[in-house]
Amino acid sequence: MPWLFLLLAIAAFAIAMTTPSMALAIICILVALVLLVIWVMGLVAQRVGTRSRDETMMIDPQELRRLREQAEARRAAGQVGDGGSAPER
Repeated sequence: MPWLFLLLAIAAFAIAMTTPSMALAIICILVALVLLVIWVMGLVAQRVGTRSRDETMMIDPQELRRLREQAEARRAAGQVGDGGSAPER
């Protein structure tokens, strides 16, 4: 879709270069500049949209706390299961 704005901007510049009317040329140049800005903003929006994270995959604070508690419980269970002593030689 942003490429449509670029094509329209090029067409507006072409009209501005070929028209004998100064007022129409100024209007076409202003329209072309606005269309170029819209085109660039569309490209930036697409780039940002493809690089943004999926919000459904984010972990909320309660889930993060629960996962930390589970990890601490596993760590504590692993230390108790080992007995805390190293084998002697």
